[in-house]
Amino acid sequence: MSKRMKVWALIVLNAALIAGPALAADDPAVLKDLTAVIALQGQPCGQVVTAARQGDNDYVATCQDGSRYRVFVNSQGRVVVQKQ
Repeated sequence: MSKRMKVWALIVLNAALIAGPALAADDPAVLKDLTAVIALQGQPCGQVVTAARQGDNDYVATCQDGSRYRVFVNSQGRVVVQKQ
């Protein structure tokens, strides 16, 4: 993945996460942002249909195909997408 795409993924995820705790995990904007982050990381998903917030900068996203991904920002400030 190019450096530009990684930066974009980080920006998108941070925009979703920094927006504040008032955002519900199933907010359409958060679901759309998580969908974009997962796609930018090259993982198959289609569309995120639900998301559960695990903590600051940490979500478990469920895709329409049934796959689940943990999306979080690690200690180095990088966006990580792990298949669950």
